[in-house]
Amino acid sequence: MDNIYNSVIEALIFASDEVITAGEIINAIRKIDGEDIDITSEDVETCIDSLNEKYKQTEASFRIIKIAGGFSFSTKPDYAKYLGYLSTEKSKRRLSQAALETLAIIAYKQPITKPEIESIRGVNSDYMINTLLEKNLITIKGRAETIGRPLLYNTTDEFLKYFGLNKISDLPKPREIEEIMQDEDFIEQKRKIMMNEIEEELENGTNSEEENSAE
Repeated sequence: MDNIYNSVIEALIFASDEVITAGEIINAIRKIDGEDIDITSEDVETCIDSLNEKYKQTEASFRIIKIAGGFSFSTKPDYAKYLGYLSTEKSKRRLSQAALETLAIIAYKQPITKPEIESIRGVNSDYMINTLLEKNLITIKGRAETIGRPLLYNTTDEFLKYFGLNKISDLPKPREIEEIMQDEDFIEQKRKIMMNEIEEELENGTNSEEENSAE
């Protein structure tokens, strides 16, 4: 494969709004340069390895990562603190503690039914499941072969993108989660998020009181 395709592949990944797969990259190249172009998925991955090596040598702050079965640009973990300070998750994308708890159960136990989720959580999970479905973080996989044939839920590719995972097996193991929970940076980020949520609740409460007063 010609070295010219290093830049082409780099441009395609950079310009893509979504994660782009090797197949989509190959299809784009062949549609422009001809169906007889000899390029494989292995060639694409070799090219990406070469690009990442170049980024490493120039001390670039980003890399191309494999995520949700495709490729995307991502900043290095070294800069996570600065990016986290600059931009927190938008409120419409932020998941509540209850939603995260429900999502974690589905992620680790999938495929799983609503009764099974509620058995673990100990509370009704209709609202949380609907919220996760609306955000496309989970999907209905089918029905269980049990009494009543309840729906089965699985995580989606959107879930992988949301958490920066390539495949579901990349989820941290329980022991790794314990280590993360004890990490000082994690604790500080959690404190900031909780403070933001409290401030939002207070602001919403104040706005509601003003609206009621106006009426």
